[in-house]
Amino acid sequence: MNMSKDKPLERIWNGIYVENPVFCLILGMCPTLATTTSATNAIGMGLSTTAILTASNLMISLLKKVIPNRMRIPSYIVIIASFVTIVEFLMEGFTPEVYKALGIYIPLIVVNCIIMGRAEAYAGKKGPVESIFDGLGMGIGFTIALLLIGSVRELVGAGTIFGIKVTPGIYVPVNIFILAPGAFLVMAFFVAIMNKLKIGAARRTGWDPTENGCADCSGCAHRNNCSGKVSSEENTEVKS
Repeated sequence: MNMSKDKPLERIWNGIYVENPVFCLILGMCPTLATTTSATNAIGMGLSTTAILTASNLMISLLKKVIPNRMRIPSYIVIIASFVTIVEFLMEGFTPEVYKALGIYIPLIVVNCIIMGRAEAYAGKKGPVESIFDGLGMGIGFTIALLLIGSVRELVGAGTIFGIKVTPGIYVPVNIFILAPGAFLVMAFFVAIMNKLKIGAARRTGWDPTENGCADCSGCAHRNNCSGKVSSEENTEVKS
């Protein structure tokens, strides 16, 4: 299916699969590794980040012609911080348990490199509609990644999902999955799956990203199925 790269569905698919911020771009590692001790915390962080990302993308896109170029980054930070404050107050009022569990990581969304990266790379250059769907896609991709990691860590490390016990009484939880090393292990597992899926999809089209590297991913016909940029020089060194 041929879609313009700025069409709404393509922007959403881009954030979920093509450029998933966690499994492909490896961004937002601080909240990803710290807040995924449970599925509840993961989805709370994911949804709050999605709301902030979408709103800030829209506002930055609307103001892109007003903001002076030399004041670009400070302006983005002020806009993002404003939406973070709004979301923080709403979470404190309506979901106090999640608010307490996430703690300092809610205000730290201000410096989340996913939000700043989309503001600089996309919202500051595109129209409001495209920017909304770009933020929505990246936010959904981030939420899905956190939910997958958090669910596995909670299930294996505590025997529960969303706080509900689902394992038999004889099951002994593997506590390391609740600790920091468990976050790295689970994330590495999902990154490997994503790479495998992309390489497999690319090979079905007759192109092997492990054999035919690209110097630049922009405009590449195979970018939707590529597991990441591999330079031609790196391929030459590997083969030799």
